[in-house]
Amino acid sequence: MQRLSFYESGMSKTATIFAASRQPLTLALLVLPQSSILEVASTLDPLRSANRHLGTETYRWRVVTPDGRAAPLTCGIELPSNGPLSAAEGADALVVIAGFRQSEVATAPLIRELSRMAPRLTAMGGIDAGAWVLARAGLLNGHRATVHWEDLEDLAAAHPEVDVVPDRFVIDRDRFTAGGAAPAADLMLHLIRARHGAALALQVAGSFITTARDGAEPQVSPATKPHPRLDPRVAAAIARMEGRLDAPEPAAATATALGLSPRRLEQLFRQNLGMSPAAYALSLRLQAARRMITDTRHPLAEVALRSGFSSASALSRAFARAFGHPPRRLRG
Repeated sequence: MQRLSFYESGMSKTATIFAASRQPLTLALLVLPQSSILEVASTLDPLRSANRHLGTETYRWRVVTPDGRAAPLTCGIELPSNGPLSAAEGADALVVIAGFRQSEVATAPLIRELSRMAPRLTAMGGIDAGAWVLARAGLLNGHRATVHWEDLEDLAAAHPEVDVVPDRFVIDRDRFTAGGAAPAADLMLHLIRARHGAALALQVAGSFITTARDGAEPQVSPATKPHPRLDPRVAAAIARMEGRLDAPEPAAATATALGLSPRRLEQLFRQNLGMSPAAYALSLRLQAARRMITDTRHPLAEVALRSGFSSASALSRAFARAFGHPPRRLRG
């Protein structure tokens, strides 16, 4: 008997798509406008590859959109649709894929329709901002869930009835969520392994020259930085900076915490990144501020505090120096 991992605890008493089965599985993907094509591909291509290795169409899917028309993606490509949300009827599970502007494109009627459909599905899931959509529909209440790391704090604050965790992906009974494109691929590999065994999952992962990562791993850590060849001490310093965006520490304090002299930390940053630790920390805070300005409606004063600036005016000055325009311009 296959043993369930801890992030699937509680699933054994209810029907689940994450269990050994040779029966066909049909997923409906609700793709919202301004989603990422990489997240769509990370969800579907592992299933397509599994079918190729199995020699049968065991995994089936249909793409639906709010209005049944092609969904404009962030890269400028329009994704064809098999119909509106009602075309998802009859699927075993529904996966909501959302990215930017989910609060606008996931309208109140769409949220109500998701709530109506939920009892007829074996499972529902969300990729990236898809967790926001499910949470707004009340479909994550009392469940553990994750979302893209940039949104973890906001989702937890907006929906205290959801147990928000920073994992790559989470499966809790009949709900599953993934933090982004790479975690979505990990989730699909986990699904394939659960239903058809480790051998098939390894074959699928090999097709993409990748390896599956555990859902409980954190989304962001020194080991997952986009620059894997960074000096480990630089990676550790960056992790400290990212964990202190709202209360930045002086570079000297970072150096001391890592057992380095300030001069040595400065040398390492310039060798690895071509800038000082202070300049890199400031760039992280400004990028975080820009994400909040474009992706949320938080007041500028709150954005400033959450990105480590003493006031909205201090943020505006630093923002204008870095990007050539004041932050308010991003909001029209």
